[in-house]
Amino acid sequence: MEYLATRGYRCVAPDLRGYGGTTAPPDVASYTAFHIVGDLVALLDTLELAKVFLVGHDWGAIIAWYMCLFRPERVTALVNTSVAFMRHIMIRTGPDFVNPIEYFKRAYGPNYYKCRFQEPGVAEKQFAPAHAKRLMRQLLCHCFSHGVFCDEEMDDNKFPTSPLPPWLTEADIDYFVTSFEKTGFTGAINYYRNFDKNCELAAPWADAKVQVPTKYIVGDDDITYNFEGIQEYIHAGGFKEDVPLLDEVVVIPGAGHFIQQERAQEVSKHIYDFIIKF
Repeated sequence: MEYLATRGYRCVAPDLRGYGGTTAPPDVASYTAFHIVGDLVALLDTLELAKVFLVGHDWGAIIAWYMCLFRPERVTALVNTSVAFMRHIMIRTGPDFVNPIEYFKRAYGPNYYKCRFQEPGVAEKQFAPAHAKRLMRQLLCHCFSHGVFCDEEMDDNKFPTSPLPPWLTEADIDYFVTSFEKTGFTGAINYYRNFDKNCELAAPWADAKVQVPTKYIVGDDDITYNFEGIQEYIHAGGFKEDVPLLDEVVVIPGAGHFIQQERAQEVSKHIYDFIIKF
């Protein structure tokens, strides 16, 4: 944000519902893509912004894809990082469609974190606010970052405290910890509990294309870049078919999942170099 603001752009980074300073509705059904995109549209209306450049990462990237499908007239251009557009995961389509959670269960087993998150109360025992500091260190230092997803046993013995990577400071950790100690993790986990519902809601867009100019950035060590079949989809034409205005795919060697933190200057420049075209 600082990089772009010093170059004349107004930057807005809202806490999505369930995170940070926002409210966290108790009902799982309040966290669908319709709700979150609706929040973003309402925010743009409140700020009197007809169109914006949209930048997303991870769940933010998924929401950004949905935003560009549902309300493309509000987006000038998109820069998405980490999570590519995945029609078979995001939208119910075709006679052979399998709900996302069943797909993940078949592909990675029932202990895969997306599958374990489904039953309310189970994940909350593991992701308790009291464990926020240990969890944030594990999530940022060990899980997702370099081809590894969080397994069932995220305890101190399995993931002992280790030095933080150079892109992460104790102050960063403390900031995240303070937020999650206040809100808990349920709001964040509820996004995962709406994977299947989002597919149902998005069914009317089964054949739609993402008709927004797009740049996609991913680290080659990101777990999302190592999903089964994803690299072929990204580089062999499937991605471009779904996102016809895809301008560029940037794969950053040696970068993991939290690419916007690991390679902040590099990613910021990629964003700026793209949006300045408009």
